Amino acid sequence: MRVPILMYHSVTDRPTSGTKPLAVRPSMFESQMTYLKDRGFTPLTLGDLVATLYGTGGAPEPERPVVVTFDDGYADFHTEALPVLERLGFPATVFVTSGWLSDAGQDAAGKPLDRMLSWSQIREAASCGVEIAGHSHSHPQLDQLSDNDLRQELRRNKALLEDKVGRPVATMAYPYGYSSTRVRREVRKAGYWAACAVANALADDGADVMALPRLTVGRSTTMDRFRRAVEGRGVPMIYLKERALTKGYAVVRRTRYGLRHVAGRE
Repeated sequence: MRVPILMYHSVTDRPTSGTKPLAVRPSMFESQMTYLKDRGFTPLTLGDLVATLYGTGGAPEPERPVVVTFDDGYADFHTEALPVLERLGFPATVFVTSGWLSDAGQDAAGKPLDRMLSWSQIREAASCGVEIAGHSHSHPQLDQLSDNDLRQELRRNKALLEDKVGRPVATMAYPYGYSSTRVRREVRKAGYWAACAVANALADDGADVMALPRLTVGRSTTMDRFRRAVEGRGVPMIYLKERALTKGYAVVRRTRYGLRHVAGRE
């Protein structure tokens, strides 16, 4: 089973400069979700997909599974995306940056790129079948943090989500898609049993459950490109530029962290 895990961010006609490259127009989002419905895809939350791929319960595989995910927790998820998902009966997963939320209060941290969801909207989404998942507390590059800061980012995020929403949080996504062996180890220790990267590839039962690949859906994603991606037609070529940039920058990040680590010991 090869599964498209779709990565969305903002769904709006008026993106900020920070969200514009990854902001999808509401009309396009509705067309994309309608396509999935018409083509017989079965949307799952990330948690349900992982249970299907790696579980031992023997549950039958769903017909044409797909996972719809949203990073960060922008307010337009509530106003634009959620109504479409509810109308079509689609579950989804929202990876929430807890320190960015509009009413984070004393827990506020980092610099949100646009208007964010509130805790009450997140609870409402959860009541509608949306899986609430982790995305760190302040949205840093996790692979550049010290061990202690990394643990704090992961655990504070998870604890706040579980306390405010009142449900277990077992899945997460890495901010910017960046991780490393060290980061993934700490993610497991924090209590997560699955995590998403980016990678721009289809997921299957051979994928690392702590670095599940996703397909980027952004401003430049045409319906033709969307169709080919979810149908698995030529995915490596569709995302050739993105995959090359990701691999190249991974080397830069590993080198940067190594230099900081050495400097910190001197």
